[in-house]
Amino acid sequence: MGPGPRSLHKAGRRFPAGDKRGRGAKGSGRPPPGRQRPPDGSSEPAPDAHPHLSPEALGYFRQALSALKEAPETGEERELMVHNVLKEVEAEALALATNRTGSEIMQELLGFSPLKPLCRVWATLRSNFRFVACHRCGVHVLQSALLQLPRLLGSPAEREEEDVEEEEDGKDGPLETLEELVLGLASEVCDDFLFYCGDTHGSFVVRTLLQVLGGTLLESERARHRGSQSPEAQRAPAREGKPSDFEVPETFLNRLQDLSSCFLKDIAVFITDKISSFCLQVALQILHRKLPQFCAQLCSAVIGYLSSRNSSADGSPLLLFLRDQTSSRLLEQVLLVLEPPRLQSLFEDHFQGQLQTLAAHPIANFPLQRLLDAVTTPELLSPVFEELSPALEAVLAQGHPGVVIALVGACRRVGAHQARVLQLLLEAFHCAEPPSRQVACVPLFATLTAYEVYYRLAEEEGAVPAEHQVEMATARALGEVTVLGSLLLQHLLHFSSPGIVLRSLGALTGPQLLTLAQNPAGSHVLDAVLTSPSVTRKQRRRVLKTLKGQYVALACSRHGSRVLDAIWSGAALGARKEIAAELGERNQELIRDPFGHHVARNVALTTFLKRRVAWEQQQGAVAKRRRALNSILED
Repeated sequence: MGPGPRSLHKAGRRFPAGDKRGRGAKGSGRPPPGRQRPPDGSSEPAPDAHPHLSPEALGYFRQALSALKEAPETGEERELMVHNVLKEVEAEALALATNRTGSEIMQELLGFSPLKPLCRVWATLRSNFRFVACHRCGVHVLQSALLQLPRLLGSPAEREEEDVEEEEDGKDGPLETLEELVLGLASEVCDDFLFYCGDTHGSFVVRTLLQVLGGTLLESERARHRGSQSPEAQRAPAREGKPSDFEVPETFLNRLQDLSSCFLKDIAVFITDKISSFCLQVALQILHRKLPQFCAQLCSAVIGYLSSRNSSADGSPLLLFLRDQTSSRLLEQVLLVLEPPRLQSLFEDHFQGQLQTLAAHPIANFPLQRLLDAVTTPELLSPVFEELSPALEAVLAQGHPGVVIALVGACRRVGAHQARVLQLLLEAFHCAEPPSRQVACVPLFATLTAYEVYYRLAEEEGAVPAEHQVEMATARALGEVTVLGSLLLQHLLHFSSPGIVLRSLGALTGPQLLTLAQNPAGSHVLDAVLTSPSVTRKQRRRVLKTLKGQYVALACSRHGSRVLDAIWSGAALGARKEIAAELGERNQELIRDPFGHHVARNVALTTFLKRRVAWEQQQGAVAKRRRALNSILED
């Protein structure tokens, strides 16, 4: 394959590390999707329209929160403290929620709240719902209240409390249940849906409400509110990057259907308005998991609307919206939730023949990446690959490596075109010919740098590439590993035949492999070596033996210690003895190190040094249990 439209020799020192997008991404071509003040200021009330929180009250709540954090996690004293503090919160709810510092304190206090006090605080705020939901501080209190539902819904302890406190409801009439309060909130939102979705602050409430009604918390929301939870909730395991599901009553799903119908009534607004569009994007993710038929309806409505607009000069009218900052984000989500037959039709009707143009566009390359992420069938991958593969080097030179990584990921997922895409990558990074250069592919892929740039060679265009110099390669320290470069290597290591990449990893020196293992992104490359089913035990040992002599440095590194733990977990008894012996020579250094002492404990280093026979018996028993477990899993 010859050089693309823009040769790497002219593309600077390395492939541009583009594909940065999101909050404050430099050069992304899009503003961050954070909260912004509406231009007319209509959702902000006058300064004196709400009660103010006195400094004394603010000081009390700050001290109360500090005391709750320090108090024992269980016991009558703690329960009484929580009850008393939340009584005061109920009395000052509106003033607290609309104060910047008070709002942050209130969010944390709600994380400690039992069912009844939360319902009382919620009921107090409900009479001012529109004001609080559209307030820059109050909105986060409502979000925090909604995010307590996974903890409180259906909890046996909370049902017992409900029975005990039922007598207290008689003073001001019966207190609504948590389910009734959420449904009431959903009704208010539904009645003025366009307003809340279009309001800078109110849209956050809508997005959180959609997740709660669907019984699914998206990772972005859980991460944002992790600090506003009780210690028990903070310790609860959460799988990184994946939504968290919880049980909800049938009434919640019925109300979720009502809200999805609201999107259909004004689909044009939700496609073109930036703030409202975020609500539709969240709805698609929730509906895809819980009500797929309604998700399909919304997707059809979006595609139908965009396809009916004025045609672009170069084909489908949809192409215009793929280049738009707002609608392209929505289309990304549509691509991720479409069923395979519908995705195939969408590609054939709108994308086919335009992939290279989209890959070169600063905005449209992101929806293209999502299309590639959604590919699951050979029928779709084949035409996509044939169209995109000739332009891999040009796409890299244009600063859009995410498109290439997404294509490689699709080849891994579908199990097709793997040998061809690897050959094209070797050509794009100028290490395919002569064959001796192929052993250098790992540093080049990891740093997203062409061969002559990485090794600082002054090669003229058209000249015969020089042979790889092993001495030059071993003398050079490993370059800066990029996140996308790490992802590329992880995909390649999961190919059915990762031999070329493994040989390149095996050619790294001990210090170079150590640098890879200690790097936040590079450490995941070694994870792939340890976990890929395509890597045999013999190949794994050949790569990892280079780390001999580097175990202490690994153990004393934040990311390296995690790699060493993973190596230890899969090591046979003989390999464990070697690792423990090397670590034991510098036992005191390990014990003093904040990461090393965890490794020493995991390895049982003290036992190894003082009672070797007992250590070997212990490790032998562990190995026996692991073999038994593996045989069960294989059966």
